[in-house]
Amino acid sequence: MTEKFRLTEPSGRIGHAELDFAGATVMVSEEYPEYGIQSPTTIGGTSVAIHLHVDDCDAALAHAVECGATLVRAPQDHFYGERGGTVRDPFGHEWVIGHEIEKLTPEEMQRRYTAMMT
Repeated sequence: MTEKFRLTEPSGRIGHAELDFAGATVMVSEEYPEYGIQSPTTIGGTSVAIHLHVDDCDAALAHAVECGATLVRAPQDHFYGERGGTVRDPFGHEWVIGHEIEKLTPEEMQRRYTAMMT
């Protein structure tokens, strides 16, 4: 991930930042309660997790932590054919970062999910 640019108010509040994830751009900002934009910290949690596929989730998660994110769930292999973990950015947003470890059909994922849940 690289930061493409940011727009910062004189007070220091980030009004707009663009992050590049291997050619995919994600745009973020700080909280703007005057426009109804509240941070996960204000609402006491997040209603959305951003799921990002990368080439190497272990390296991406480590980089996120180096840049100020908090590790929520360490990387591990999952039943749906992905290795992944979760970080919380400094603004409270959760990012699930993973990479594919095996190709599975939806039917096989369902079989594994059902087995795990019973």
